[in-house]
Amino acid sequence: MIRNSKNEDVEAIMSLINQAQAYFKENNIDQWQDGYPDDKQIEDDIKRKCSYVLDNDKIIGTMYFAIEDDENYASINGQWLTYNESYAVIHRIVVDNSYKGQGLAKQLLDYVINECQNKNIHSIRIDTHQDNLSMQRFLTKNGFILCGDITLKSGDPRIAFEKILNK
Repeated sequence: MIRNSKNEDVEAIMSLINQAQAYFKENNIDQWQDGYPDDKQIEDDIKRKCSYVLDNDKIIGTMYFAIEDDENYASINGQWLTYNESYAVIHRIVVDNSYKGQGLAKQLLDYVINECQNKNIHSIRIDTHQDNLSMQRFLTKNGFILCGDITLKSGDPRIAFEKILNK
């Protein structure tokens, strides 16, 4: 079941984040190696009702999902597929290491697609580190198109993707 995260989920969400940080470090991916995201970030996401968990009697996945203009996406070295229309963003999508390969990230993505279609939103944007090849494979396999490079407000470079949903 995918649901909005609650304050009591922060520890479980951070455990997933810590797994991802360790995975990135082991694979020499310079993503999330600076203390981001931390529990304060997750608590803020929960307050804003943008944090979601995949809960199967245990929290085994999480993501940030919102329909909002992301300031990090205002400038792109490349070209978005859409302009001047509302879009959804996904950030911090993580699945528990022991459950990888079971299609759980796809379940999270399908939830976002369904919510977008219900709200008449036809575009989803997401970014990742250039060395995060597993995320890039997941995105392209699921219909996301590489649109170009962005720079996060932290100064970190990322590659940005967009997926157009059927109207």
